[in-house]
Amino acid sequence: MTRDDIADLYQGYITCLNEQDWDNLGRFVGEEVQYNGETIGLSGYRRMLEGDFEAIPDLRFNIELLISEPPRVAARLHFDCHPKGVLFGLPVNGRRVSFAENVFYEFHGSRIREVWSVIDKAAIQAQL
Repeated sequence: MTRDDIADLYQGYITCLNEQDWDNLGRFVGEEVQYNGETIGLSGYRRMLEGDFEAIPDLRFNIELLISEPPRVAARLHFDCHPKGVLFGLPVNGRRVSFAENVFYEFHGSRIREVWSVIDKAAIQAQL
């Protein structure tokens, strides 16, 4: 897989998330996916994402920076949203917050096998 191929695949994955197209999530995410070192599997990954959209109804993943070096992708994602209640232990309660996530992915073939995510909670806290 080339750099462009994996970048295109990743952008398809982000589109899948933004459209909440859960039936097609398995096209992008492997059955035994790991998230921050824990194997949660495709079903656990889907539940996590569904929970994110439940907590943040206007959630939208926006790619700010994308670097592809097969089999890995590094991205900085930007979020500008209104979480309903507590977010990452912070009482947001419907207020608008803007924050970033720095995330790394490792692909096995055409599917995500591992995800390492760091969310800028300090940016959220500074806005409250």
